[in-house]
Amino acid sequence: MFQRLREDIGVVFDRDPAARTFFEVLTTYPGLHAILWHRVSHRLWGWNFKWLARLSAHLARWLTGIEIHPGAVIGRKVFIDHGMGIVIGETAVIGDGCTLYHGVTLGGTSWQKGKRHPTLEADVIIGAGAKVLGPITLGVGAKVGSNAVVVKDVPPGATAVGIPARILGAEQDKVREEAATKLGFSAYAVSSDMNDPMTKAIHGLVDHSVTTDQRIEWIIAELKRLGCAVEVSQEPQDHFDPESLNKMVD
Repeated sequence: MFQRLREDIGVVFDRDPAARTFFEVLTTYPGLHAILWHRVSHRLWGWNFKWLARLSAHLARWLTGIEIHPGAVIGRKVFIDHGMGIVIGETAVIGDGCTLYHGVTLGGTSWQKGKRHPTLEADVIIGAGAKVLGPITLGVGAKVGSNAVVVKDVPPGATAVGIPARILGAEQDKVREEAATKLGFSAYAVSSDMNDPMTKAIHGLVDHSVTTDQRIEWIIAELKRLGCAVEVSQEPQDHFDPESLNKMVD
């Protein structure tokens, strides 16, 4: 029991740089309290003391702001950061090493009995406000962006963002990420499916930049094929220099 408690507190120190002392974590971290209390509720649920288990979970919710159904299965080294507003349904399964931030919902999409909540395999990270709905599976090491709504399986190691969530990693996303990095910022976790005009405008600019670069590369390649001496400067020019064009075509 005490070994498990030390393990739970050690996880907090590993993933929260704000944690300072053992006593502070033990007495002021509602995510830790919710998990410890859930173990009691889950044990009562397994012993078929259903009402008592629900009462225990209800008290935990009142004290921590985190609602975990006593039937949910939670593995080892699970970390709930902040935690307020988290809801975990009855048939949800959370694997070892997972991390959940505040406002996360592991919910169902059906009123039918049986498996209706998500399964999180090991080391899954779910960002603040995300909703993972239905009897889906998030593979080992998967990540869900903040405020995403996930209704389909997420492969191991993949990142899901947007409403509804889609998997990052398509070729266009990779091109955008590389182009955005060159421009001095990262487009990580920005989805074209987001209903945001600014996001769409940024993606349009990045796509235009990629297309322009491809055309310039094609022009340079054609000039070289025609025997022109082409010098490509790595430094951006603040103004157009006609002499540079004359050098290219000489």
